[in-house]
Amino acid sequence: MSPQQATTRPRRAGVRRGDVVKVHSLRRGAAEAIEAIAHGDRNSSRVVGRRLDEINLPSGATIGAIVRGDEVIIAHHHTVVEAEDHVILFMIEKKRIKDVERLFSVGMNFL
Repeated sequence: MSPQQATTRPRRAGVRRGDVVKVHSLRRGAAEAIEAIAHGDRNSSRVVGRRLDEINLPSGATIGAIVRGDEVIIAHHHTVVEAEDHVILFMIEKKRIKDVERLFSVGMNFL
């Protein structure tokens, strides 16, 4: 495996606390690319039903795109996150991944 492949392969696959399903280390750890799935509704989620400019992202995090079914949507401030969207985020501080997990976790009323 080349060093480039090693830095872009998933560090952790599988569902985590806030349904962060993939984390990729970029540029030898200089940044992280994260795929998180939005669940719930506006009442049980901090992201579903909200425009991107309404979401309180952790410091150093940016939403780059949303995958909705077969469609890839480039992120704009007015884009609204829907349930089951796969949200692609970029982060410069890997210690903030837990903050993203919390952001994408749903309230207790979600079943």
